[in-house]
Amino acid sequence: MSIPMRPPIAGIVLCALLAPAAWAEPNRLSAAVDGDHRTPEYTARDAFRHPMQTLTFFGIRDDMTVVEISPGEGWYTEILAHYLRDSGKLYAANYDLESEQEYYRRNAQRFLDKLAAEPQLYDQVVPTVFDPPAKLDAAPPGSADLVLTFRNLHNWMLEGSHEEALAGMHSALKPGGILGIVQHRGRPDIAQDPNAGSGYIREDYVIDLVEAAGFEFVARSEINANPRDTRDHPEGVWTLPPGYELGDLDREKYAAIGESDRMTLKFVKKP
Repeated sequence: MSIPMRPPIAGIVLCALLAPAAWAEPNRLSAAVDGDHRTPEYTARDAFRHPMQTLTFFGIRDDMTVVEISPGEGWYTEILAHYLRDSGKLYAANYDLESEQEYYRRNAQRFLDKLAAEPQLYDQVVPTVFDPPAKLDAAPPGSADLVLTFRNLHNWMLEGSHEEALAGMHSALKPGGILGIVQHRGRPDIAQDPNAGSGYIREDYVIDLVEAAGFEFVARSEINANPRDTRDHPEGVWTLPPGYELGDLDREKYAAIGESDRMTLKFVKKP
């Protein structure tokens, strides 16, 4: 798919001053974010991932049906499962146990083992498979109020399956449902690699991709921005923590930068 570049959209900034009734009760979300059920290594990254602010920006409520796309090791799952357990529903659309790639099979099983080990937290989570382009049944069609994907779009671009991935998320959502995307943000002055080999994607490029899939762009937030990130590292985004792809080489330099600069974008499925 050929998508024309356009300059970054001006004047669309976060003005998330919604009435209190429109938001999930803050103390319930705080309890899910700050609870001692979370893995300590995960909570240490809250300073870069800002889960409370991010989920609030996306408009989450505890009675929603939510789909988490490619939860990986369950960083956000620990929060979402706790928050949605009593009144909502969480579909965890993860890797395929039958994948041809051993990495995906291993991580899919590890995630399922995590859910099974703590039924008091995860017994209401519904595991599904999301493996574009072939397997896209993240949730029943038209069932989700909110679909969330965190730092996954570059992987689908690398595999050439981003169109199918976006179509699958579109299918899962109700008309008017919300798609929340957090993604490593590329420099606007550099032409976009269509394979996103560095892990970074231009923000305007992401907006064009998602709009082409039948969504309407609603708002952006700088919650997960990191102005220290120059976004031009030898091993792409994986140069930075937590990956440290270069090992000990310039480790202090990259630790001082912190995790990647990220866009936080909110879309709705057109009626």
